[in-house]
This record gives sequence, structure tokens and C-alpha cells, in this order.
Amino acid sequence: MPPPPDVISAADAEARLDGDSLIVQLSGRWSIMEPYPSWTHVLGSHRPKAVRVTLGEMESWDSALLLFLLEAQRWCEGAGATLNTEALPQNARTLFSQLTAAKVLEPANQRGKSFLNSVGLKTVHVWGMIGEISYFVGECTLSAVHLLRVPRKFRWRDCLSEMQQCGAMALPIVGLISFLVGVTLAYTGAIILRQYGGDIYVADLVGLSMVREMGAMMTAVVLAGRTGAAFAAQIGNMKAGEEVDALSTLGLSPVDFLVMPRIVALALMMPLLAMYANGLGILGGMTVSLGLLNIPPSGYWTEMLTIVDLSDITAGLIKAATFGLIVGLCGCLRGLQAERSAAGVGKAATSAVVTAILLIIVADSIYAVVFNIVGL
Repeated sequence: MPPPPDVISAADAEARLDGDSLIVQLSGRWSIMEPYPSWTHVLGSHRPKAVRVTLGEMESWDSALLLFLLEAQRWCEGAGATLNTEALPQNARTLFSQLTAAKVLEPANQRGKSFLNSVGLKTVHVWGMIGEISYFVGECTLSAVHLLRVPRKFRWRDCLSEMQQCGAMALPIVGLISFLVGVTLAYTGAIILRQYGGDIYVADLVGLSMVREMGAMMTAVVLAGRTGAAFAAQIGNMKAGEEVDALSTLGLSPVDFLVMPRIVALALMMPLLAMYANGLGILGGMTVSLGLLNIPPSGYWTEMLTIVDLSDITAGLIKAATFGLIVGLCGCLRGLQAERSAAGVGKAATSAVVTAILLIIVADSIYAVVFNIVGL
């Protein structure tokens, strides 16, 4: 009498000793979607010198059988035993041989990295990055000196094109963000100041915050995501297409040809965009003050002028110019460091944005301390 269907369908592996050999008989349906025996369970306490796989009433098989055999092969390699799979079908033996040939074995003497080892490797990596950044900044400095000495050799047409892209084309998004920032500041200030009857001081809060901090900061963040990533992607694509190597072969400096027009464009346009952002932010605060606090625009403007002076505007413009240099340097540096692939270009664009925003915040913190010391 044949065995019941459910017994035939279940994956099974029976092991019996024959001298120093372990005979493993496979039967049932071996499917990766269903439970199947593990080699550790089949082996038990046996420690044979040879393992021979035979077939019983096997209904079907897939990669589950190969994984079982791979586990057995790994145990045999560690125990110094041999594995005999001659009884398997030819296609199963072929796939199993390809699997064992393609698998990557970790070195036996590989040990986990200690904490000090990891810290040392990260320190070396950071030190190398600092060296690359310093070398790039030095090249840009030399190129800027050369620009001041021989301005006629500068690529003014490329610079004007980049000024249009990072300046005029960025006006809508910068204006929208700045207006909403002004609205948010005004609403937040109104919640607190209305409790003490100081509604009019919302003008001081919005005006001073936008002129000294938020105007330059928000413009820099927007351009870091918009223009810095574009610089990294453009130069990264040029590097992947070996255009940067072609420039070096022709005796042209990639820094002079690709980097300086973009950095100069951002350094010139960032202060103008910051002034534009200041105006839109103040307008947003004025709108909220008129609608929520019933403060007329003339009163709002007059009160704002009592606290915002030329030193505040100067501090904001200095920050904006510095942020523009940071965005340009980070975008171009990551583009030149990009790997020669599509994935490398994407990583370069992401790294450019992250690095630029990080350095912008660091620079803003340094300026806050310096301006407080000098009284600006």
C-alpha cells in the first residue's frame, strides 16, 4: 500500500549510520515556501567521516533542497568530512556545484573590530577628508588670486549663466519660503506678546530675526538643496563622462574652468537673494500683524525701524556671502569627488546638500559668537 499523500508531500530527511558514513535519504516535497528539515536536526549527535545523500520518494524540489545541501557542505568542510551527492538528479547537482562555487567564504581568522580600532579608522577617514577639503580650498584660493590678477581670462559668460540659474530662477521658491517664515514668526510672537499687551513688538521680532538670521539662513538652505545639489550632479556627470579628465589632458584646470564661475555666481547672488528674502519675510510679518493684531503697515514699519539698523543688515549680508561660498564649495567639491557611475552622482548630490547645511549652521554659530564679541 502506498503511503498517504500528506506523508509524501512533507519534506523529510532520514539519517542512518553505515560504518563511518552517514546516509541521508531525502523524500517528500522540498519547497522554500514550506517547512523543511535543517541539517543540524538531521545530523544530531553523529560525527561521520563521510555523508552520502540518497533519494527516496521525492515529489518535487526547489531552492530549499539546495540550501539544505549547502548547510551540509559547510558542516563537512568544517569537520573534514566528504559529501557525496551522486544520487541527486543532474540538474540539482549542477545547481549545487554552481552555488558552492559562487558563495563567498569569510576568512577564518577574521575577527570583529574593537572600539579603538573603529575609532582609529574613522579618525583616519576624517583626517583624509579634511586634507581633501583643504587642498580643494587652496586650489580655489589660488584660482581666485589668478582671477583678480587676470580678470579677462575668467569665464564671465559661464558665470552670468550660473547667476541667472542660481539667482533669478530661485526667486519664486526663496520668496515663498521667506514669506511663510515671516508669517510663522509673526504668529509665534503674537501668541506670547499679546498676553503682555506688546502686540507692536511683533515688528521688532520679525524684522530683527529676518535681517540678522532667517533671511540669510533660509536662502542658504534653499540654495543648498537647489543649487548645491545641481552643481554636484553636473560636475559628477562630467566626471563620469570623462570630461573633467579631458580638461586636465588639455592643460585646463577644472577648478578654473568649472568651479570658479559657479562659486563667484553664488557669492554674488546670495546677498541679493538674502535682501529679497528679508523683504518678503517682513512683508509676511506685516500681513499677519494687519490681519491678526490690527497693526497698520505704517505703524509696523515705523516700529521695525527703531530696532533694525545698518549693522544688522551688514551682519546678514556678511553671513549670506559666506553661506554662498559654502554652498558653492560643497557642491563643486562633492561633484569632483563623485564616483564614475549614476549611483555615485546621486550620492555626490546628497552629500553636497548635507555637507553644505552642516557647514552653514556651524558658520552661523561662529558668526553669532564673533558678532557678539565685536558688538555688531
